[in-house]
Amino acid sequence: MPRRRADDADERSSIVDVIGFWSEVKLEIVRKYLPAYTTVLTQQKPRFKTLYVDAFAGSGHHISKTSGELVMGSPAIALDTRPPFDEYHFIDLDQAKVAALGALAQERSNVFVYHGDSNAILHQRVFTRAKYEDYRRALCFLDPYNLQLNWDVVAAAGQMRTVELFLNFPMLAIHRNVLRHDPKTVTKRNVNRMTQFWGDDSWREVGYREALTLFGPTEEKIEGRELAELYRERLRTVAGFSYVPQPMAMRNSQGGVVYYLFFCSYNRTGGKIVANIFERFRQKGYR
Repeated sequence: MPRRRADDADERSSIVDVIGFWSEVKLEIVRKYLPAYTTVLTQQKPRFKTLYVDAFAGSGHHISKTSGELVMGSPAIALDTRPPFDEYHFIDLDQAKVAALGALAQERSNVFVYHGDSNAILHQRVFTRAKYEDYRRALCFLDPYNLQLNWDVVAAAGQMRTVELFLNFPMLAIHRNVLRHDPKTVTKRNVNRMTQFWGDDSWREVGYREALTLFGPTEEKIEGRELAELYRERLRTVAGFSYVPQPMAMRNSQGGVVYYLFFCSYNRTGGKIVANIFERFRQKGYR
């Protein structure tokens, strides 16, 4: 299978996305956590029902930008996990990718595939299946390409105390579209998208600081790691997640941060397991 042009961000113009090595690292992190998650929850008494939710699922497979080979995406990894999940919920806005997900599911009765806006579908059709009193728990993978994710989805998951999240904080997209050196060049559409992603317009205040130059005071945007830490604080204090380990910085071949991978949980065990997984990858040089 031929390779395609490398870029700073994953290419999503075809049914099978071309992904950079940073996304392969992300998928490997998810692969290591899923069996730990299902093992812990299925050993509880009474036994919990487990749901895997992929809100920006893609087609289920990708092409590695590094090797040109076909690699398993997060839906395929989830379906391959043992012990298995009791239910799988895959969502995508692209009709062709939804069709590919349906083929991947192979008509399994416990796999639900949705076509449409992930924000609305999560609220209306998926999170309702993970009620606390029903002994149902969900692991949700939120991997938007840009700023498509709305904060109210994240906040709802935090309030439910039944949903753990892997969450892609799209740092590169934020720098390109929102946190520019000149805030006046940001379009109204991107301002609104950032406000929906952040949850309110406080990002305007925290995203810039006043700096003194030879020509007088000016606004200077903060570094990406500072913004990610502020978002981490929102996940804990506003959304209400008890355990949010230091996120993993996913970098491109030039060392630039493409996004930060967050994990959010109400459960100490899950938080400790993922913190350990993150640390093992940092020791390999991913930081």
